[in-house]
Amino acid sequence: MSYIGYIEFEDGSPELQRLYKMYGGCDRCPANIIRISGINPPVMEQHVNLYRAIVSPKSPLSRHRQEMIAVVVSALNKCHY
Repeated sequence: MSYIGYIEFEDGSPELQRLYKMYGGCDRCPANIIRISGINPPVMEQHVNLYRAIVSPKSPLSRHRQEMIAVVVSALNKCHY
């Protein structure tokens, strides 16, 4: 599996810092799966939009079940994100 490094908040461009604040809550640190897009802030915004569309309240699966599936798939793929 490839390794994608993260950009820390302090090292990010003003645009990336804005996105970290928006998606990271009070600690300004978004989930790792979002942070991997930090090298390209416009992609990060699209990544979040895709994630929100997939993990949608309109799904027949509850949010809890969606997260459980994501954890199992990540474990099977040996993905630490």
